[in-house]
Amino acid sequence: MSGSPGEGPVRVSAEVAQALSGGVGVVALESTLLAHGLPAPGNRYAADDLEEAVRAQGAVPATVAVLDGVPRVGLSADELDRVCSGELRKLSVRDLGPAVGLRRDGATTVAATAALARLAGVEVFATGGLGGVHRGARDSWDVSADLGALARTPVLVVCSGVKSILDVAATLEVLETGSVPVLGYRTDAFPGFYRRDSGHPVPWRVDEPAQAAAAWRAHRELGAPAGAVLAQPVPAADELDADLHDRLLVEGLALLAERGITGKDVTPALLAHFHAGSGGASLRANLALVRANAELAARVAVAGAR
Repeated sequence: MSGSPGEGPVRVSAEVAQALSGGVGVVALESTLLAHGLPAPGNRYAADDLEEAVRAQGAVPATVAVLDGVPRVGLSADELDRVCSGELRKLSVRDLGPAVGLRRDGATTVAATAALARLAGVEVFATGGLGGVHRGARDSWDVSADLGALARTPVLVVCSGVKSILDVAATLEVLETGSVPVLGYRTDAFPGFYRRDSGHPVPWRVDEPAQAAAAWRAHRELGAPAGAVLAQPVPAADELDADLHDRLLVEGLALLAERGITGKDVTPALLAHFHAGSGGASLRANLALVRANAELAARVAVAGAR
């Protein structure tokens, strides 16, 4: 673990290192959302907005990326500019070694962000949607590395469930197999990213950040090696219309089949279709849910620090 800037395999910013040593809540933020999930120039504004949302709740933001082959936890304004330039590779856990060894730049996925955050000593992480089991995975074996990473990385991921473009039921089964607790924040239904209810229940419900922090603390104290999921629905005012969502999903899946899009290109292609076909409604929902998750993660981190 790196205790100060420049030490160890992960470079931790001075602000984040000071917060960790002083017992202040810290929230990790992924960079793939900025580099690949949101269009420019809005992605750069979103980067500042998310960090400000964390600070407003009394915690310290730690955006994660690999720049010049160095894993970094906590970025400067200039480094956030580079992340939002659109020129970074998408890095999952398997890509971290090559990116570092070859001194490349890269934006970190949920899996890679969790791994690097944990190395730095950050245990709370906010994102939009968790990766999961893709539809048709019985034939393609297309399962996000996020799920495997969560099963072996003790980090609490605050998200809005998994994208409804995925196989939600299978994703929940894989999380159960990995002994990853799933908590619903003020909901009994597992969220579906753009939709507040994926049609599947959550095993546990919490209604206050302190409850989430207590559940996470107990999970860690009992020696569990896995992370946990705290799932918060998209704000009701920003939820995507059900009929529009279902139509775009059917169209998007047909588009994938027509163009032969598979693997890691599936999610970006479907999200782009949603953004274009919804007249910007899906993008607004995305921004709203990510900000809400950053705020909740900060409140949980602060409660845990206390």
